[in-house]
Formats: sequence, C-alpha cells, structure tokens
Amino acid sequence: MEQIERIPAGNLRVPRAEFAAVWAAAQCRTREQGERGIQDWYAAGVVTTCRWLAGASHRTSWGLVQPAAAPVTQSRETAYEELIEAECLAVELVSLRQPDLVADRPGWREGIRATLWWAWRGEGPPPLDVPRQAGTG
Repeated sequence: MEQIERIPAGNLRVPRAEFAAVWAAAQCRTREQGERGIQDWYAAGVVTTCRWLAGASHRTSWGLVQPAAAPVTQSRETAYEELIEAECLAVELVSLRQPDLVADRPGWREGIRATLWWAWRGEGPPPLDVPRQAGTG
C-alpha cells in the first residue's frame, strides 16, 4: 500500500507493517460483514481511524475524493500529533456529548478508542487480531 509509506512518522507508535495488516483486516471484515447484511461498527471505527491516521483520501458515494475525516470530531485536517491527541480526548467524551450516536453505532466508539490507544499511544493490543508480521519485534 502506497498510503502506508506516506504516513507521517509521528502518527504511529507501532510498526507500519502491523498497522497496515490491522487496517487491511478491518477493511476485509467490514466488507464481509456488509455482504451478509451486518453493519460492523467496531470494524468501521477501526477503518475510519486508520484511514485518518494514515492521512489517506477516500472517494465519497457521489465520487468526490476528499481527505479522511477524524473519526470523532470529523475534522478534515490531516492528522498530526496534537490533533491525534485531541481525538483521543474526544473519543473519551463522545458517550457524554453524543449518546445517541454511540447507541446507534454499537462498537464504533470502542473500535476508534482501541485503534488510537494501540497505534498512537502504543498501549494495548491491536484492535483486531492479525498474524504477527515478521520483524515487528
């Protein structure tokens, strides 16, 4: 993935290969669950967070290419260290500030939080189980 190579060094506290594997696994899970008619909000939260941390663009349903939005605040600014930390704080408060959103998307907040804590803070396990990449320590 060309996008992985372009991730700013300061945006991750985990090996790029491991980050890429988690992102790919979350995309696969989201797609597979969607084909079964299941909305997997946890995996969607992981995908959204990975996309934003990577500074990736995405194509909207109407064909417009735009930068990924921050998962909680929806900021269109490219992720950088201070914004990532602000997003970590926002995900902790989203249950208080937007309880209906959290209720309507079971697992979404947890997927975002797990991804931020793992990828940005270097704490906890990956948000999804993936085979360990060679050379990731």
